[in-house]
Amino acid sequence: MSGIDPGPPAGEAAGTPGPARVPAPSPWNLPNALTVLRILLVPVFGWLLLSEDGQSTGYRLAAFGVFVVAMITDSVDGDIARRKGLVTDFGKVSDPIADKALVGMGLVALSVIDLVPWWITVVILVREIGITAMRFLVIRHGVMPAGRGGKLKTGLQTAALSMLIFPLTVLPLAGLWQTMAFVLLVAALVVTVVTGVDYVTKARQLRRTSPRAAANRARRAGRQGP
Repeated sequence: MSGIDPGPPAGEAAGTPGPARVPAPSPWNLPNALTVLRILLVPVFGWLLLSEDGQSTGYRLAAFGVFVVAMITDSVDGDIARRKGLVTDFGKVSDPIADKALVGMGLVALSVIDLVPWWITVVILVREIGITAMRFLVIRHGVMPAGRGGKLKTGLQTAALSMLIFPLTVLPLAGLWQTMAFVLLVAALVVTVVTGVDYVTKARQLRRTSPRAAANRARRAGRQGP
């Protein structure tokens, strides 16, 4: 060693600050406002659908309109958040909760008015709540993004619920439309269960292979010694 200070690395002037850290986006933004709006629409949607035991064409049309608006906000808020860099922790947590609340309200209300068998509602809700809880449990190991199966499941659920919420009796060939709606619902049920099993498998794999799991194993091995 010569004892001469080599100075700062090449290309970096002394005293030059490092790259500026990008501040986290504020939770007070448009995508989160749309998510909150969707949550607030859930009881309104449920009240409209259950009014007059679901027999009122006017209330059913209003419920259908609220459901469509809520699902549009679900698509728009995510697009805006990603495009504008407004993804926040609040949005990550509240967005799936809003989705599950809306779908859950629709299924429960349709079961109350005898349009959807209760066992289908229970199976779908158990899967949705269970997978959401599991995501929170494994989040310290990593994020489990929605796959193609999850998107297909959401699309089928949305299509089936939309048709069942709409008063199909006002349409010609109402029986055919009702059969199509039930076929979509059964397809949504099958995809919901299959993707639920897939998520459980991926969560178990993530718990075993994540950097956090590897670090935990290394610490345990170090404590045990040679």
